Amino acid sequence: MVKKILFFSDFGIDDNIAVLYAFFNKEIELVGVVADYGNVSKQDAMRNAAYIQELTGRKDVPAFAGAELPLTGDPPAYVPDVHGIEGLGPIIPDIEVDYTLENFHGIQEIIEKNPGEINIVNVGRLSSLAAAFILYPETMKKVKGFYIMGGAFNEPGNVTPVAEANFYGDPYAANILLTQAKTPVKIIPLNVTSGAIVTPALINELDEYYHSIGSEVGKLVKPMFDYYYKFYKERNPELTGAPLHDVLTLWALVHEDHVVYRDIPVKVVVNIGEAFGQSIGDFRSYIDKAVYPVHQVAVNFNYAEFIKDFYKTMKNSQTHNGTG
Repeated sequence: MVKKILFFSDFGIDDNIAVLYAFFNKEIELVGVVADYGNVSKQDAMRNAAYIQELTGRKDVPAFAGAELPLTGDPPAYVPDVHGIEGLGPIIPDIEVDYTLENFHGIQEIIEKNPGEINIVNVGRLSSLAAAFILYPETMKKVKGFYIMGGAFNEPGNVTPVAEANFYGDPYAANILLTQAKTPVKIIPLNVTSGAIVTPALINELDEYYHSIGSEVGKLVKPMFDYYYKFYKERNPELTGAPLHDVLTLWALVHEDHVVYRDIPVKVVVNIGEAFGQSIGDFRSYIDKAVYPVHQVAVNFNYAEFIKDFYKTMKNSQTHNGTG
């Protein structure tokens, strides 16, 4: 059955590859994207969303303007060393953009028109999603499921020794989601997504295919990936590829039978200090655990199935949703 997905993203490199994966995937109906600050500014995220719309020819998929700031009120810190100045690695899109895009309130209409059918996938900061719970609490009860790339459990973080970027960027927003969601949130944390390694060899093979069929949208993948991989390789020379965190989060929704979850009480630290943004999960094998909201935390996935599906799906650039 095709999954209807509303995708919240801060449109860095792995986000953009995830959007392409969604466009190419026959099991995904992308009903809209929300462009947030995070890897890049909100304005750059909106521009990247419009750029992907144009290249894929999928202007029927609405793009909504998301949050510009976290609920902390602090100015966001962007990461051009990871994702490039524009969020597309070395690519500088030449495109005129209406920076109002669609009104954020449009997400309420989508959910109300499809009650119990929309899955929200959030792969960036959680500020916009938290705002949706504040603005439309009754509407958000009609969301089928939430799939979140965020947190790090029983493993180091990537922004501080204990905190992952999406939760660290707005821990208040993360806690709003965890306390207000009426169904258990599926959390795919950094310690799991870091295993979604894609190799340069696989990307090179895809790139040859894209050039052979003249897929302009497909030709985006290699320069973005190479930039991203260079960052990861310099930070950890032992890596044989780069982790596509956000692609794995989408893949987990479509292939739930290949992901192992545990029901875990979860909270995020909001106190200023060294633990700020840390995701805490009570993994103890006790009957009585911490009194936090219980959510489903991914602890493992089938890597072989992930890679097989990623390669197969990304070769659909002409046959489904994408244009050559």
